Amino acid sequence: MTAEVSMIHPLGQTTVEDWLAEEQPSDGSRLELILGYLSMTPAPTGSHQYAAGELFVALRDAIRAAGRSDLRVLPGVAVKISTAFRTGVIPDVAIVAADIDRTSYEADELVLAVEVWSPGNTREERDTKIAGYAAARVPYLWIVELPQGQPAKFCGYRLGETGYRQEVYAASGETVNAPGPVPVVVDTASLR
Repeated sequence: MTAEVSMIHPLGQTTVEDWLAEEQPSDGSRLELILGYLSMTPAPTGSHQYAAGELFVALRDAIRAAGRSDLRVLPGVAVKISTAFRTGVIPDVAIVAADIDRTSYEADELVLAVEVWSPGNTREERDTKIAGYAAARVPYLWIVELPQGQPAKFCGYRLGETGYRQEVYAASGETVNAPGPVPVVVDTASLR
């Protein structure tokens, strides 16, 4: 794989190794690395954490029911998306196919990334993360949006040849069969 960087947005100086050496903020904010620049996202709200927790439990139970001892579901772990593009992120929930006795994971060990978007997540951050997961060939991606005063929105994606294909969308409290490495039923009404 060759790395080409547009001169419109040159890479920052921070490497993935530098990012991993940084201490995460004590206030619950998350420090991620996007194209060589450190990016701080605010501490997640209670509703954000609740939705992530519900998805964690659904995934954990589905992995156990499928008897998949090779997969583990983890909340908020560092994933080295691209060393060449100096990008490392912390998905809200992740399924990894790897030993879990460490603090960070390679992109090829990430099987499913779950991102819970809150109103504070910028469009640029969202687009960059989705593109990073696709470029890293992460097989599955779930996006949950929590619009103020509305039901949670859920999108489930599977990686295709040229990027992610949306396989599931729910916006009004439906129960859906979400794409993933094991059969998973997600009750979107339980995400609020």
